[in-house]
Amino acid sequence: MSRRRGVMSDQFKEELAKELGFYDTVKKEGWGGIRSRDAGNMVKRAIEIAQEHAKK
Repeated sequence: MSRRRGVMSDQFKEELAKELGFYDTVKKEGWGGIRSRDAGNMVKRAIEIAQEHAKK
């Protein structure tokens, strides 16, 4: 069973991290350094953005 990779671009993930306030952690420790709560909030925000674009 393979995992889906690359659904969100790195640039988009970095923009979300900046918006949500944990970009410094990403830069210092990489994506593995963020809390699961932050990862969940990032996915939640990405879904919100996708839904906004789908309405247009």
